[in-house]
Amino acid sequence: MSTKKTVLVVEDDPAIRRGLVDSLQFAGYAVVACADGKEGLDRALAVQLDLAILDVVLPHCSGLQILDEIRRARAALPVILVTARGSEQDRVHGLQTGADDYVVKPFSSKELLARVEAVLRRSAERPSDVGRIVLAGRAIDFDRREIVRADGSRVQLSEKEAELLRYLVQNRGRAIARSELLQRVWGLTSGDLATRAIDMHIVNLREKLADSPDSPEVVLTVRGKGYMLAAGGAL
Repeated sequence: MSTKKTVLVVEDDPAIRRGLVDSLQFAGYAVVACADGKEGLDRALAVQLDLAILDVVLPHCSGLQILDEIRRARAALPVILVTARGSEQDRVHGLQTGADDYVVKPFSSKELLARVEAVLRRSAERPSDVGRIVLAGRAIDFDRREIVRADGSRVQLSEKEAELLRYLVQNRGRAIARSELLQRVWGLTSGDLATRAIDMHIVNLREKLADSPDSPEVVLTVRGKGYMLAAGGAL
């Protein structure tokens, strides 16, 4: 790669941390490595990064807590969670919190690098042809990842929320299955993860859009199928 991308690695196990650092550096990445959650959070918020790899269980501050702070301060930063917890519930929780992907221990360096490259590629290639749209009195600015609601209040979207809403906008008027959203927005294959992860993001989007969950006028539920954006709206 012509310009090195910088990856933050937060992992308290010395052997795993060293392996991650060596693999990433060998692949051409610049690496910032931390052994505990507090230092990892400080670096995540202070250093110019292209990607963060966070162990879930860390001293002082968990990877999920770091992820939550990243999504508040640097919503566009791609994040991969590393966890020994391979249960569906843990994976769903990671996706709902805003992770772009997860790797379950033990994993090979080849798998890790493939996931890093896929997440960076999805981040760089996310659709950008819709810049701004007005829907039912809400102005959505995708460049700023900002919603201006009908009452004038403003709210920020995370990168994943913006990608999800953009995909709905690009396909407005068409019912989109949860499995399609999971694959096209998250780059993950469908499965039992889909329903809860997608539904939680839709709940968050409706809240930020001030779109009533009982009678939504922007993001509509299509029974037995998934979701669709209301057909109206001006670019």
